[in-house]
Order: sequence, then structure tokens, then C-alpha cells
Amino acid sequence: MGALLQRRDFRKATSAWHGPLSYCAAAMAVLAVGCAIGLAVDGRTLMGQGVWLKPVKFAISLGLYALTLAWMIGQARRWRRTLWWLGTVTVAGFLLPEITAITFQAARGVRSHFNFATGLDETVFMIMGGAAYLGWLMTFAMGILLMAQRRLDRAMAWAIPLGLAISLAGMSVGYLMTAPTPGQAAGLARGLSLTTIGAHSVGAPDGGAGMPVTGWETGAGDLRVAHFVGLHALQVLPLVAIGLRLLARRFRVLAGAGTRAALVVVAAFGYAGLTGLVLWQAQRGQALVHPDASTLGAAAALAGLVSACATTVLAVSARRPGASAGRRVPAAPVGTAA
Repeated sequence: MGALLQRRDFRKATSAWHGPLSYCAAAMAVLAVGCAIGLAVDGRTLMGQGVWLKPVKFAISLGLYALTLAWMIGQARRWRRTLWWLGTVTVAGFLLPEITAITFQAARGVRSHFNFATGLDETVFMIMGGAAYLGWLMTFAMGILLMAQRRLDRAMAWAIPLGLAISLAGMSVGYLMTAPTPGQAAGLARGLSLTTIGAHSVGAPDGGAGMPVTGWETGAGDLRVAHFVGLHALQVLPLVAIGLRLLARRFRVLAGAGTRAALVVVAAFGYAGLTGLVLWQAQRGQALVHPDASTLGAAAALAGLVSACATTVLAVSARRPGASAGRRVPAAPVGTAA
């Protein structure tokens, strides 16, 4: 009977997911598969990579973004209608224009980002820029409303707003890429008409040797690393909260809601620190795979601080009266976690 009730609760929770965002995530999955096939059969390359690689990566990333927001909105108990409209505008004004522009330019075999070669290319890039700004604003607005929700799980109550905040910071890194490089700024100052304005690499032109799959620069700094890491805090921190709740059934020290909430805050601090670290590394023209002593030292300090904070939280929890007995955390579907 208990298992049946849990299945019913789970179906009820998933049925409340935001429809347009859920359908958009499904469409992104189909597009990712289609572009992966294109990558296998189409031999064209652009800046050393297959022309269909970027649509694959963006379809996966935007699909995860849409799916996560669909779940978050589905858990809301207040301002549901407003959140529904914000999510729908996000699909129509941000996700679909963004991926359509990227796929369109990939089919043409030209760059989608920073491309001012022709009037069409400039228009496409401007559409992408406007969509990105709208996406940031919609995410911010949804974050405010989601942050004010009442939640049964205190860890998730921290994970969602902190994940959204770090994700917004990661999205903002994209705006740094649109600024002209020093060489481009000098050309613009001389009145030159440039075909490319902006770059994701720092210290070298775009298109150098890159890492497999991600394409991140191996010979220069790459702002896409911080953009990627920060953006996906939206998924990572809620998963941390869910993971801690599952682990609490086995480890009694995690049974307390306050303990799990504190660990989520520590994880958010560490994740934000990691985002800032890889951004600092890229802005110094340093590739992710070639950290210098300063970067390694900062990474070690961050890891040590996060470890010390987590250890302190667990130690304090273990010393609390009744911690040895522990209160069993009841099994609960994901839908009750927020």
C-alpha cells in the first residue's frame, strides 16, 4: 500500500511539471540526436570542429535547463499562473530562438556567435543576443518567485535559490564574450568593418587547439568554462539536496534537516568558488588544462575550506543529543522535496 501511494504521489508530482518547458526539453533531446547524426555523416568543419557539434552541445545544455525549470515550476504552490507564463515566455523568447539560430548557422556552415560577416549573420547574432538577455531576465524573475515558495525540505529550500543565483552568474559570463578583444577594439577605433566582434578565448584567437567534445581552448583562456560550470548549478545543487536526503536513510548524521541544509549551503559556496576560479583562470589567458601555481594554490585553498566547513557541519551534527539514535528520514518522492 505504501509503495502504491508513493507511486501515485510521484505521478501527481510529475504531472504538475510545466508543460511547454517539458515539451521543449523533449524537442531538444530529439534535436541533439538529429545533430549528432549530422555530425557523423556531414564532414564539414568550422574552426577545426564539425559544424554540428555546437548544436548538439547547446541542445543538451538548453534541454537540461528547460527540464530543470519545468520541475521547479511544477513544485510551486504560490504564483503558479505567473510562473507558468514566465516559463512559457522563456520557451518562446529564449530557448527556441537561441537553438534555432545556432542550428540555422550550423546548416549554413558559418559561425553563429560573434559573426558580423554579412547582414544576415549580424541579424542572427543580434537575435541570439536579445534572446539571451530575455532568458536571463525570465530566469531572474522565476528565481525570485521560486525562492519565496514554502518547502517541506529545508535543504531543497536552499538549493533552488542558490542554484538559480549561481546559474544567473554563469549566464552573465556570456556577456563578457561579446566585448571586442583588444585587437578588435583597435580595429574598430580605426574605423574598420570587422567580420568578427567578440571571442570566447582570452590571449589567443578563437579556433586554436581544443579539448575533445567541449572544444575548450587548450592553448589560451576560455570563458566558456566558467559559463558552463556556473550555468549548471541549476541542476547540481538540487541534485545535492536530493542526494543528501537519500543518504540520510543510511547515515544517521544526515538525518537532521538543518544538517542537510547547511551542507547544501557549503556545496553552493564551493560551487560558486569553482565558477569564480575558472573565470579568473580564463581571464588571465590560461587554459583549463594548464593551470599555473596560483591557480592550483587557489583551488587547493577552496577545496580545503569547503572540506573544513563540511567536516564542521557533520561534527556538530554528530554531537547533538540523540544524533546516535537518529531519526529515520521517510522515503519521499522528489515532488515533496520542494
